[in-house]
Amino acid sequence: MQFANAPTTAQEHGGVAVVLEQQLRLRPATMDETVALFYLSRAYRPAWEQTQRAQALLAAVEAAGEHGLDPADFRPAALRAAAAAEPATLSPADRAERELLLSDTLAELLRQIRYGKLDPRSLYREWNFTPAPNPYERAVELAGVVQAAELRAAIDAHAPDLPLYRALQRGLAQYRALAALGDWPKVPGGPTLRPGERSGRVAALRARLQADGEAGLAAADPNRYDETLVAAVRRFQERHGMEVDGVIGRQTLAALNASPAQRADQIRANLERLRWVAQDLQQDRLLVDITGYHADLRLGGETVWASRIIVGRPTRKTPSLRDSVVNLVFNPKWVVPPTILREDVIPGMVRNPGYLASHRLRVVDRSGQTVDPEHIDWAGARGSGFPYMIVQASGPDGSLGRIKFSLSNRYSIYLHDTNAPSLFRRAERALSSGCVRVEKPAELALLLLDDPLRWSAEALDSALDSGRTRTVGVGREVTVLLHYSTASLDETGALQLRNDIYNYDPAIVAALDAPLRR
Repeated sequence: MQFANAPTTAQEHGGVAVVLEQQLRLRPATMDETVALFYLSRAYRPAWEQTQRAQALLAAVEAAGEHGLDPADFRPAALRAAAAAEPATLSPADRAERELLLSDTLAELLRQIRYGKLDPRSLYREWNFTPAPNPYERAVELAGVVQAAELRAAIDAHAPDLPLYRALQRGLAQYRALAALGDWPKVPGGPTLRPGERSGRVAALRARLQADGEAGLAAADPNRYDETLVAAVRRFQERHGMEVDGVIGRQTLAALNASPAQRADQIRANLERLRWVAQDLQQDRLLVDITGYHADLRLGGETVWASRIIVGRPTRKTPSLRDSVVNLVFNPKWVVPPTILREDVIPGMVRNPGYLASHRLRVVDRSGQTVDPEHIDWAGARGSGFPYMIVQASGPDGSLGRIKFSLSNRYSIYLHDTNAPSLFRRAERALSSGCVRVEKPAELALLLLDDPLRWSAEALDSALDSGRTRTVGVGREVTVLLHYSTASLDETGALQLRNDIYNYDPAIVAALDAPLRR
């Protein structure tokens, strides 16, 4: 873009406004209307008469990498020319061109910093979190930033105001600095390495942890996996959300061998995710942290309930959803969903005619009448369709336990109790068929019922002990967020980078690295 010098007159201000209006009216209807609405609201008056404000915008674009974004998305070369130009020396046409470049750049920068570069719906078909505001609302945001006394500060303040976001930014700077120094030592593969064992791989393990800042790891026997080194591995495992046992298995080895550049990319993916959901996270909500195997309920800004959870295994992922609890079911019956029917029950019956009985399942027709499974062609059921339902009666050994939290989504995903509480003792709990098992369902039920006079702990226990299936409406409406993130803050506020159990990060990084589609 060229900004040619030209004489100026007192009447040219009106000329710029005319050209701006003409240029904006010629834009395709498919373009984002934010900038056009911004100028319409100010009667097409120029917004970038002060060169120092254009230079502040340039500085913000050059610092976009601090948010894990790509400055190249914002046409930095053209922006430098615009920031260097004196508006008073330009023709009305060139002033209008400069105006549109600066305002388009600022609108795009604000959008990416606050709401993300990517549209999550292009990556996840079930995505239904609160979308970014419409162009009218974003035009108001744009006007507020343009009018701010300190433009750069107003741009930075547009980022999500969340402790995790700021910790991710610090982590990004740290891992990029480490990546600039090169990769750290790799730990060779091999059998599981347990505390006290001797191995030629121990020296590489020690070097890897020293490169990560661990000190005092020197040992008399360089090949022995001694207590000091085990303690360092435990700290590493805790920082990465793994089972803290000091054992170097497959997952710990993979985490150790992730390079600083890979960690920086992981952080970029999580900064983008956080921008997608920040406006939902900042209100009262029941958050299901999928990779953290943890759920908590925040009311009035305070955490009032927290629990370990079990989520879907990688072949049956728990989806990322924004939802709500519609009711509670005490002593729920279980109707086997289509995926489990197709992939588990029917093949199970083909292999073993006693499969249904061993799982306390029965076949019912559409009227609820029991059907003899021996009269069903199980081998042909997958190809011809299955006209029946498979149900499991309620009971303490039922798959849903004693409480079900029904959600409103169309994917048959909900929260529930479990008949296998021992599984909560595992550190890695991606074990279910997609639904979320909750370790402390009764406490959550009382909070959602929100009726101490009618639903005390004793009254709830009585209803559950009766064995009767009963559906009860909730007294407290709260947003439920099933959220996937491979980064979090631990109890001390330190950044924790976790295993990408569903392998979602690479697609986000690839999309962030792709040129911006305007």
